[in-house]
Amino acid sequence: MKEQTATPGQKIENPLGTQPIGKLLVTFSVPAIISCLINSLYNIVDQVFIGQGVGYLGNAATTVAFPLMTILLAFGTLIGAGSSAHAAIRLGEKNEQEARQALNNAFSFTIVLSIIIMVLGLIFLRPILTLFGATENIMPYAIDYTGIILLGTPFNLVSIVLSNLARTDGHPRMSMYGMLIGAALNTVLDPIYIFVFHWGVKGAAIATITSQLISAVLLTVYFIRPAKTPLHMRLDRKLMRPNFPLIGHFLLLGISSGITQSVACIMQVVMNKSLVYYGDLSPITGDVALSAMGVVSKIAMIMAAFGVGVGIGAQPIMGYNRGARKFDRIRRTYLIAVTLATVLIFLCWIVCQLMPETIISIFGDDNASFSDFAVKCLRIYLFCIFCAGFQIVSTNYFQATGQPLKASVLSMLRQLLLLIPLILILPLFMGLDGILFAAPIADFLSAVIVAVFIIPEMHKLNRAVHEQKAHTTA
Repeated sequence: MKEQTATPGQKIENPLGTQPIGKLLVTFSVPAIISCLINSLYNIVDQVFIGQGVGYLGNAATTVAFPLMTILLAFGTLIGAGSSAHAAIRLGEKNEQEARQALNNAFSFTIVLSIIIMVLGLIFLRPILTLFGATENIMPYAIDYTGIILLGTPFNLVSIVLSNLARTDGHPRMSMYGMLIGAALNTVLDPIYIFVFHWGVKGAAIATITSQLISAVLLTVYFIRPAKTPLHMRLDRKLMRPNFPLIGHFLLLGISSGITQSVACIMQVVMNKSLVYYGDLSPITGDVALSAMGVVSKIAMIMAAFGVGVGIGAQPIMGYNRGARKFDRIRRTYLIAVTLATVLIFLCWIVCQLMPETIISIFGDDNASFSDFAVKCLRIYLFCIFCAGFQIVSTNYFQATGQPLKASVLSMLRQLLLLIPLILILPLFMGLDGILFAAPIADFLSAVIVAVFIIPEMHKLNRAVHEQKAHTTA
Protein backbone atom coordinates (compact mmCIF):
# COMPACT_ATOMS: atom_id res chain seq x y z
CA MET A 1 0.00 0.00 0.00
CA LYS A 2 1.36 3.39 -0.91
CA GLU A 3 1.72 5.44 2.24
CA GLN A 4 -0.25 8.64 2.40
CA THR A 5 1.60 11.88 2.94
CA ALA A 6 0.29 14.75 4.95
CA THR A 7 0.94 18.42 5.44
CA PRO A 8 1.15 19.63 9.05
CA GLY A 9 -2.31 19.61 10.61
CA GLN A 10 -3.89 17.60 7.79
CA LYS A 11 -6.07 14.67 8.90
CA ILE A 12 -5.20 11.30 7.35
CA GLU A 13 -8.18 9.18 6.29
CA ASN A 14 -7.68 5.55 7.27
CA PRO A 15 -7.83 3.38 4.11
CA LEU A 16 -9.58 0.60 6.03
CA GLY A 17 -12.90 2.35 5.60
CA THR A 18 -12.56 3.69 2.06
CA GLN A 19 -10.51 1.55 -0.34
CA PRO A 20 -12.04 -1.30 -2.41
CA ILE A 21 -12.26 -4.48 -0.34
CA GLY A 22 -10.45 -6.80 -2.81
CA LYS A 23 -7.49 -4.48 -3.23
CA LEU A 24 -7.43 -3.66 0.48
CA LEU A 25 -7.49 -7.33 1.52
CA VAL A 26 -4.67 -8.26 -0.82
CA THR A 27 -2.68 -5.24 0.33
CA PHE A 28 -3.05 -6.20 3.98
CA SER A 29 -2.97 -9.98 3.60
CA VAL A 30 0.16 -10.35 1.47
CA PRO A 31 2.44 -8.66 4.03
CA ALA A 32 0.65 -10.59 6.82
CA ILE A 33 1.15 -13.90 4.98
CA ILE A 34 4.81 -13.09 4.46
CA SER A 35 5.14 -12.15 8.13
CA CYS A 36 3.51 -15.45 9.19
CA LEU A 37 5.72 -17.40 6.81
CA ILE A 38 8.73 -15.60 8.18
CA ASN A 39 7.67 -16.43 11.74
CA SER A 40 7.37 -20.08 10.68
CA LEU A 41 10.70 -19.90 8.90
CA TYR A 42 12.51 -18.98 12.12
CA ASN A 43 11.79 -22.54 13.25
CA ILE A 44 12.03 -24.13 9.79
CA VAL A 45 15.44 -22.64 9.03
CA ASP A 46 16.74 -23.78 12.41
CA GLN A 47 15.36 -27.27 11.78
CA VAL A 48 16.86 -27.53 8.28
CA PHE A 49 20.36 -26.47 9.33
CA ILE A 50 20.26 -28.43 12.58
CA GLY A 51 19.13 -31.52 10.65
CA GLN A 52 22.04 -31.14 8.24
CA GLY A 53 24.64 -30.14 10.85
CA VAL A 54 23.62 -31.97 14.04
CA GLY A 55 21.28 -34.79 12.98
CA TYR A 56 17.83 -36.03 13.90
CA LEU A 57 18.46 -35.71 17.66
CA GLY A 58 19.03 -31.99 17.17
CA ASN A 59 15.78 -31.81 15.23
CA ALA A 60 14.04 -33.70 18.03
CA ALA A 61 15.34 -31.07 20.47
CA THR A 62 13.64 -28.29 18.50
CA THR A 63 10.45 -30.37 18.51
CA VAL A 64 10.63 -30.58 22.30
CA ALA A 65 11.30 -26.84 22.50
CA PHE A 66 8.41 -26.03 20.18
CA PRO A 67 5.64 -26.07 22.85
CA LEU A 68 7.55 -23.46 24.84
CA MET A 69 7.96 -21.31 21.73
CA THR A 70 4.23 -21.73 21.15
CA ILE A 71 3.57 -20.44 24.66
CA LEU A 72 5.60 -17.33 23.85
CA LEU A 73 3.64 -16.91 20.63
CA ALA A 74 0.41 -17.34 22.62
CA PHE A 75 1.25 -14.42 24.88
CA GLY A 76 2.39 -12.32 21.93
CA THR A 77 -0.77 -12.93 19.95
CA LEU A 78 -2.97 -12.52 23.03
CA ILE A 79 -1.66 -8.98 23.51
CA GLY A 80 -1.01 -8.16 19.85
CA ALA A 81 -4.26 -9.39 18.35
CA GLY A 82 -6.33 -8.04 21.25
CA SER A 83 -4.80 -4.56 21.30
CA SER A 84 -4.94 -4.48 17.49
CA ALA A 85 -8.65 -5.41 17.45
CA HIS A 86 -9.39 -2.80 20.12
CA ALA A 87 -7.41 -0.10 18.30
CA ALA A 88 -9.05 -0.94 14.95
CA ILE A 89 -12.54 -0.51 16.41
CA ARG A 90 -11.57 2.78 18.09
CA LEU A 91 -10.00 4.11 14.89
CA GLY A 92 -13.23 3.22 13.07
CA GLU A 93 -15.09 5.26 15.69
CA LYS A 94 -12.62 8.16 15.13
CA ASN A 95 -11.36 7.78 18.70
CA GLU A 96 -7.62 7.94 17.99
CA GLN A 97 -6.67 8.87 21.55
CA GLU A 98 -7.87 5.54 22.94
CA ALA A 99 -6.23 3.71 20.03
CA ARG A 100 -2.92 5.34 20.96
CA GLN A 101 -3.44 4.41 24.60
CA ALA A 102 -4.04 0.78 23.56
CA LEU A 103 -0.72 0.76 21.68
CA ASN A 104 1.23 2.18 24.61
CA ASN A 105 -0.36 -0.03 27.25
CA ALA A 106 0.22 -3.07 25.05
CA PHE A 107 3.89 -2.14 24.67
CA SER A 108 4.59 -1.58 28.38
CA PHE A 109 2.56 -4.63 29.45
CA THR A 110 4.49 -6.79 26.95
CA ILE A 111 7.86 -5.70 28.35
CA VAL A 112 6.91 -6.54 31.95
CA LEU A 113 5.24 -9.84 31.09
CA SER A 114 8.09 -11.03 28.85
CA ILE A 115 10.68 -10.51 31.58
CA ILE A 116 8.58 -12.52 34.05
CA ILE A 117 8.16 -15.36 31.52
CA MET A 118 11.88 -15.38 30.73
CA VAL A 119 12.96 -15.61 34.37
CA LEU A 120 10.46 -18.34 35.27
CA GLY A 121 11.31 -20.31 32.14
CA LEU A 122 15.03 -20.31 32.90
CA ILE A 123 14.48 -21.32 36.53
CA PHE A 124 12.27 -24.30 35.64
CA LEU A 125 13.84 -25.19 32.28
CA ARG A 126 14.69 -28.86 32.87
CA PRO A 127 11.31 -29.90 34.35
CA ILE A 128 9.55 -27.97 31.57
CA LEU A 129 11.50 -29.85 28.90
CA THR A 130 10.81 -33.17 30.63
CA LEU A 131 7.10 -32.32 30.58
CA PHE A 132 7.36 -31.49 26.86
CA GLY A 133 8.72 -34.95 26.03
CA ALA A 134 12.53 -34.68 26.18
CA THR A 135 14.23 -38.08 26.53
CA GLU A 136 17.68 -38.57 28.02
CA ASN A 137 19.20 -38.58 24.53
CA ILE A 138 17.46 -35.35 23.54
CA MET A 139 17.74 -33.38 26.82
CA PRO A 140 21.27 -31.88 26.38
CA TYR A 141 20.38 -30.51 22.95
CA ALA A 142 17.01 -29.22 24.20
CA ILE A 143 18.59 -27.36 27.14
CA ASP A 144 21.19 -25.71 24.90
CA TYR A 145 18.58 -24.58 22.37
CA THR A 146 15.68 -23.58 24.63
CA GLY A 147 17.74 -21.81 27.28
CA ILE A 148 19.03 -19.33 24.71
CA ILE A 149 15.62 -18.93 23.06
CA LEU A 150 14.18 -17.88 26.45
CA LEU A 151 16.74 -15.05 26.71
CA GLY A 152 15.18 -13.50 23.61
CA THR A 153 11.63 -13.51 25.03
CA PRO A 154 11.29 -9.68 25.31
CA PHE A 155 12.42 -9.19 21.69
CA ASN A 156 10.17 -11.99 20.47
CA LEU A 157 7.01 -10.70 22.16
CA VAL A 158 7.59 -7.03 21.31
CA SER A 159 8.05 -7.85 17.62
CA ILE A 160 4.81 -9.92 17.57
CA VAL A 161 2.75 -7.25 19.34
CA LEU A 162 4.02 -4.26 17.34
CA SER A 163 3.72 -6.20 14.10
CA ASN A 164 -0.05 -6.56 14.73
CA LEU A 165 -0.44 -2.89 15.63
CA ALA A 166 1.49 -1.66 12.59
CA ARG A 167 -1.12 -3.32 10.36
CA THR A 168 -3.94 -1.65 12.26
CA ASP A 169 -2.14 1.67 11.92
CA GLY A 170 -2.59 1.29 8.15
CA HIS A 171 0.98 0.20 7.33
CA PRO A 172 1.04 -3.58 6.75
CA ARG A 173 4.32 -3.38 4.87
CA MET A 174 6.10 -2.09 7.97
CA SER A 175 4.90 -5.17 9.82
CA MET A 176 6.29 -7.33 7.03
CA TYR A 177 9.62 -5.50 6.77
CA GLY A 178 10.32 -5.85 10.49
CA MET A 179 9.85 -9.62 10.30
CA LEU A 180 11.48 -10.03 6.89
CA ILE A 181 14.76 -8.38 7.85
CA GLY A 182 14.97 -10.49 11.00
CA ALA A 183 14.30 -13.72 9.10
CA ALA A 184 16.89 -12.88 6.44
CA LEU A 185 19.46 -12.31 9.17
CA ASN A 186 18.52 -15.60 10.83
CA THR A 187 19.01 -17.45 7.53
CA VAL A 188 22.46 -15.94 7.10
CA LEU A 189 23.61 -16.46 10.69
CA ASP A 190 22.36 -20.06 11.09
CA PRO A 191 24.90 -21.74 8.76
CA ILE A 192 27.71 -19.49 10.04
CA TYR A 193 27.09 -20.34 13.69
CA ILE A 194 26.39 -24.04 13.08
CA PHE A 195 28.91 -24.99 10.36
CA VAL A 196 31.66 -22.34 10.66
CA PHE A 197 31.75 -21.73 14.42
CA HIS A 198 30.54 -25.28 15.22
CA TRP A 199 28.11 -24.05 17.87
CA GLY A 200 25.47 -26.68 17.01
CA VAL A 201 21.98 -26.07 18.35
CA LYS A 202 23.28 -23.16 20.45
CA GLY A 203 24.26 -21.39 17.25
CA ALA A 204 20.77 -21.80 15.79
CA ALA A 205 19.23 -20.35 18.95
CA ILE A 206 21.64 -17.38 19.01
CA ALA A 207 20.82 -16.64 15.37
CA THR A 208 17.10 -16.69 16.19
CA ILE A 209 17.20 -14.28 19.14
CA THR A 210 19.55 -11.92 17.24
CA SER A 211 16.98 -11.77 14.44
CA GLN A 212 14.15 -11.17 16.90
CA LEU A 213 16.12 -8.30 18.44
CA ILE A 214 16.48 -6.59 15.05
CA SER A 215 12.76 -7.02 14.29
CA ALA A 216 11.76 -5.57 17.67
CA VAL A 217 14.03 -2.55 17.25
CA LEU A 218 12.78 -1.77 13.73
CA LEU A 219 9.12 -1.94 14.75
CA THR A 220 9.73 0.14 17.88
CA VAL A 221 11.50 2.82 15.83
CA TYR A 222 8.51 2.90 13.47
CA PHE A 223 6.18 3.86 16.32
CA ILE A 224 8.46 6.62 17.65
CA ARG A 225 8.82 8.41 14.31
CA PRO A 226 8.42 12.23 14.30
CA ALA A 227 4.86 13.49 14.71
CA LYS A 228 4.79 15.03 11.22
CA THR A 229 4.68 11.58 9.59
CA PRO A 230 1.27 10.07 8.70
CA LEU A 231 0.92 7.93 11.80
CA HIS A 232 -2.37 7.26 13.59
CA MET A 233 -0.72 5.77 16.69
CA ARG A 234 2.57 6.62 18.39
CA LEU A 235 4.60 5.40 21.36
CA ASP A 236 4.43 7.99 24.13
CA ARG A 237 5.78 7.47 27.65
CA LYS A 238 2.88 9.46 29.14
CA LEU A 239 0.41 6.92 27.74
CA MET A 240 2.33 3.86 28.97
CA ARG A 241 1.04 4.16 32.53
CA PRO A 242 -1.07 1.02 33.11
CA ASN A 243 -4.78 1.43 32.44
CA PHE A 244 -6.02 -1.88 33.80
CA PRO A 245 -9.61 -1.69 32.46
CA LEU A 246 -8.18 -1.01 28.98
CA ILE A 247 -5.65 -3.84 29.29
CA GLY A 248 -8.42 -6.16 30.47
CA HIS A 249 -10.59 -5.22 27.51
CA PHE A 250 -8.00 -5.83 24.81
CA LEU A 251 -6.87 -9.04 26.51
CA LEU A 252 -10.50 -10.19 26.37
CA LEU A 253 -10.58 -9.43 22.62
CA GLY A 254 -7.28 -11.24 22.11
CA ILE A 255 -8.11 -14.26 24.22
CA SER A 256 -9.20 -16.37 21.25
CA SER A 257 -5.80 -15.91 19.61
CA GLY A 258 -4.07 -16.67 22.88
CA ILE A 259 -6.24 -19.74 23.41
CA THR A 260 -5.43 -20.97 19.91
CA GLN A 261 -1.72 -20.95 20.66
CA SER A 262 -2.09 -22.19 24.26
CA VAL A 263 -4.21 -25.12 23.13
CA ALA A 264 -1.62 -25.78 20.43
CA CYS A 265 0.99 -26.05 23.19
CA ILE A 266 -1.13 -28.55 25.14
CA MET A 267 -1.71 -30.52 21.96
CA GLN A 268 2.03 -30.58 21.20
CA VAL A 269 2.84 -31.85 24.69
CA VAL A 270 0.22 -34.62 24.43
CA MET A 271 1.44 -35.50 20.95
CA ASN A 272 5.13 -35.53 21.95
CA LYS A 273 4.42 -37.84 24.86
CA SER A 274 2.27 -40.10 22.69
CA LEU A 275 4.85 -40.22 19.91
CA VAL A 276 7.60 -41.26 22.32
CA TYR A 277 5.39 -43.88 24.02
CA TYR A 278 3.90 -45.50 20.90
CA GLY A 279 7.07 -44.96 18.91
CA ASP A 280 9.05 -47.02 21.42
CA LEU A 281 6.45 -49.78 21.07
CA SER A 282 7.09 -49.88 17.31
CA PRO A 283 10.20 -50.44 15.16
CA ILE A 284 10.32 -46.66 14.53
CA THR A 285 11.50 -45.72 18.11
CA GLY A 286 10.26 -42.68 20.02
CA ASP A 287 13.17 -40.38 19.11
CA VAL A 288 12.63 -40.93 15.38
CA ALA A 289 8.84 -40.53 15.63
CA LEU A 290 9.26 -37.31 17.60
CA SER A 291 11.76 -35.88 15.13
CA ALA A 292 9.68 -36.81 12.06
CA MET A 293 6.47 -35.33 13.42
CA GLY A 294 8.37 -32.19 14.40
CA VAL A 295 9.32 -31.69 10.75
CA VAL A 296 5.75 -32.31 9.56
CA SER A 297 4.39 -29.90 12.18
CA LYS A 298 6.68 -27.18 10.85
CA ILE A 299 5.45 -27.86 7.30
CA ALA A 300 1.89 -27.61 8.59
CA MET A 301 2.79 -24.23 10.11
CA ILE A 302 3.91 -22.99 6.71
CA MET A 303 0.65 -24.13 5.12
CA ALA A 304 -1.48 -22.66 7.90
CA ALA A 305 0.47 -19.39 7.61
CA PHE A 306 -1.45 -18.60 4.43
CA GLY A 307 -4.77 -18.88 6.25
CA VAL A 308 -3.49 -17.06 9.34
CA GLY A 309 -2.03 -14.29 7.17
CA VAL A 310 -5.30 -13.76 5.33
CA GLY A 311 -7.19 -13.80 8.63
CA ILE A 312 -4.80 -11.27 10.15
CA GLY A 313 -5.03 -9.09 7.05
CA ALA A 314 -8.83 -9.20 7.17
CA GLN A 315 -9.12 -8.53 10.91
CA PRO A 316 -8.31 -4.78 11.00
CA ILE A 317 -10.55 -4.23 7.95
CA MET A 318 -13.49 -5.96 9.63
CA GLY A 319 -12.77 -4.34 13.00
CA TYR A 320 -12.53 -0.82 11.59
CA ASN A 321 -15.73 -1.20 9.58
CA ARG A 322 -17.52 -2.68 12.57
CA GLY A 323 -16.70 0.51 14.44
CA ALA A 324 -17.80 2.54 11.41
CA ARG A 325 -20.98 0.37 11.04
CA LYS A 326 -20.26 -0.46 7.41
CA PHE A 327 -21.81 -3.92 7.40
CA ASP A 328 -21.53 -4.57 3.68
CA ARG A 329 -17.75 -4.07 3.84
CA ILE A 330 -17.53 -6.50 6.77
CA ARG A 331 -19.48 -9.17 4.85
CA ARG A 332 -17.50 -8.79 1.63
CA THR A 333 -14.19 -8.83 3.51
CA TYR A 334 -15.09 -12.11 5.23
CA LEU A 335 -16.28 -13.87 2.07
CA ILE A 336 -13.26 -12.85 0.00
CA ALA A 337 -10.90 -13.75 2.85
CA VAL A 338 -12.38 -17.25 3.30
CA THR A 339 -12.11 -17.96 -0.41
CA LEU A 340 -8.53 -16.69 -0.67
CA ALA A 341 -7.31 -18.57 2.43
CA THR A 342 -8.90 -21.85 1.32
CA VAL A 343 -7.45 -21.68 -2.20
CA LEU A 344 -3.93 -20.89 -0.98
CA ILE A 345 -3.84 -23.74 1.55
CA PHE A 346 -5.34 -26.15 -0.97
CA LEU A 347 -2.53 -25.40 -3.45
CA CYS A 348 0.06 -26.11 -0.73
CA TRP A 349 -1.75 -29.36 0.08
CA ILE A 350 -1.51 -30.50 -3.54
CA VAL A 351 2.28 -29.97 -3.50
CA CYS A 352 2.67 -31.96 -0.26
CA GLN A 353 0.62 -34.87 -1.56
CA LEU A 354 2.48 -35.02 -4.88
CA MET A 355 6.09 -34.73 -3.71
CA PRO A 356 6.46 -35.60 0.01
CA GLU A 357 9.85 -37.33 -0.42
CA THR A 358 11.42 -34.21 -1.93
CA ILE A 359 10.07 -32.00 0.84
CA ILE A 360 11.24 -34.28 3.66
CA SER A 361 14.74 -34.65 2.16
CA ILE A 362 15.35 -30.94 2.82
CA PHE A 363 15.44 -31.69 6.55
CA GLY A 364 18.12 -34.38 6.27
CA ASP A 365 18.10 -37.97 5.05
CA ASP A 366 20.80 -39.56 7.22
CA ASN A 367 18.28 -41.97 8.79
CA ALA A 368 16.04 -44.13 6.57
CA SER A 369 13.49 -44.77 9.35
CA PHE A 370 13.15 -41.03 9.88
CA SER A 371 12.64 -40.30 6.17
CA ASP A 372 10.10 -43.09 5.63
CA PHE A 373 8.02 -42.23 8.69
CA ALA A 374 8.15 -38.48 7.95
CA VAL A 375 6.77 -39.06 4.44
CA LYS A 376 3.97 -41.17 5.91
CA CYS A 377 3.21 -38.44 8.44
CA LEU A 378 3.13 -35.80 5.72
CA ARG A 379 0.61 -37.70 3.61
CA ILE A 380 -1.78 -38.74 6.41
CA TYR A 381 -1.50 -36.08 9.11
CA LEU A 382 -2.05 -33.19 6.67
CA PHE A 383 -4.72 -34.90 4.55
CA CYS A 384 -7.55 -32.47 5.45
CA ILE A 385 -5.53 -29.35 6.29
CA PHE A 386 -7.15 -27.45 3.43
CA CYS A 387 -10.15 -26.94 5.81
CA ALA A 388 -7.97 -24.68 7.96
CA GLY A 389 -8.47 -21.48 5.97
CA PHE A 390 -12.23 -21.47 6.62
CA GLN A 391 -11.73 -22.13 10.35
CA ILE A 392 -9.03 -19.48 10.84
CA VAL A 393 -10.77 -16.65 9.00
CA SER A 394 -14.08 -17.40 10.76
CA THR A 395 -12.39 -17.20 14.17
CA ASN A 396 -10.78 -13.89 13.16
CA TYR A 397 -14.19 -12.59 12.09
CA PHE A 398 -15.68 -13.11 15.56
CA GLN A 399 -12.60 -11.60 17.20
CA ALA A 400 -12.58 -8.53 14.93
CA THR A 401 -16.30 -7.85 15.41
CA GLY A 402 -16.12 -7.89 19.21
CA GLN A 403 -17.48 -11.40 19.89
CA PRO A 404 -14.70 -12.92 22.05
CA LEU A 405 -16.77 -15.80 23.46
CA LYS A 406 -17.54 -17.29 20.04
CA ALA A 407 -13.96 -16.66 18.92
CA SER A 408 -12.65 -18.43 22.02
CA VAL A 409 -14.89 -21.48 21.54
CA LEU A 410 -13.82 -21.83 17.91
CA SER A 411 -10.17 -21.37 18.88
CA MET A 412 -10.39 -24.32 21.27
CA LEU A 413 -12.46 -26.47 18.94
CA ARG A 414 -9.99 -28.26 16.68
CA GLN A 415 -7.12 -28.93 19.04
CA LEU A 416 -8.53 -29.07 22.57
CA LEU A 417 -12.00 -30.50 21.96
CA LEU A 418 -11.25 -32.77 18.99
CA LEU A 419 -7.57 -33.40 18.24
CA ILE A 420 -6.29 -34.10 21.77
CA PRO A 421 -9.03 -36.68 22.57
CA LEU A 422 -8.45 -38.34 19.20
CA ILE A 423 -4.68 -38.51 19.83
CA LEU A 424 -5.38 -40.23 23.14
CA ILE A 425 -8.08 -42.61 21.87
CA LEU A 426 -7.12 -43.72 18.34
CA PRO A 427 -3.65 -45.12 19.21
CA LEU A 428 -5.34 -47.52 21.64
CA PHE A 429 -6.73 -49.28 18.56
CA MET A 430 -4.26 -48.28 15.80
CA GLY A 431 -0.97 -47.78 17.61
CA LEU A 432 1.36 -45.09 16.25
CA ASP A 433 -0.79 -44.68 13.12
CA GLY A 434 -3.68 -43.51 15.29
CA ILE A 435 -1.80 -40.28 16.00
CA LEU A 436 -1.50 -39.61 12.27
CA PHE A 437 -5.19 -40.17 11.51
CA ALA A 438 -6.31 -37.97 14.43
CA ALA A 439 -5.52 -34.73 12.57
CA PRO A 440 -7.57 -35.17 9.35
CA ILE A 441 -10.59 -36.34 11.36
CA ALA A 442 -10.30 -33.29 13.65
CA ASP A 443 -9.88 -30.93 10.68
CA PHE A 444 -13.04 -32.18 8.96
CA LEU A 445 -15.23 -32.21 12.08
CA SER A 446 -14.12 -28.74 13.19
CA ALA A 447 -14.93 -27.29 9.75
CA VAL A 448 -18.48 -28.64 10.05
CA ILE A 449 -18.93 -27.14 13.53
CA VAL A 450 -17.48 -23.76 12.49
CA ALA A 451 -20.07 -23.65 9.68
CA VAL A 452 -22.82 -24.00 12.30
CA PHE A 453 -21.52 -20.81 13.96
CA ILE A 454 -20.77 -18.72 10.89
CA ILE A 455 -23.86 -19.34 8.73
CA PRO A 456 -26.29 -17.62 11.17
CA GLU A 457 -23.77 -14.79 11.48
CA MET A 458 -23.81 -14.25 7.71
CA HIS A 459 -27.62 -14.19 7.75
CA LYS A 460 -27.48 -11.54 10.47
CA LEU A 461 -25.01 -9.46 8.46
CA ASN A 462 -27.21 -9.74 5.38
CA ARG A 463 -30.20 -8.41 7.35
CA ALA A 464 -28.12 -5.53 8.70
CA VAL A 465 -26.99 -4.62 5.17
CA HIS A 466 -30.56 -4.65 3.82
CA GLU A 467 -31.86 -2.61 6.75
CA GLN A 468 -29.08 -0.08 6.30
CA LYS A 469 -29.81 0.26 2.58
CA ALA A 470 -33.53 0.63 3.26
CA HIS A 471 -32.86 3.33 5.83
CA THR A 472 -30.53 5.16 3.43
CA THR A 473 -33.05 5.19 0.59
CA ALA A 474 -35.98 6.12 2.82
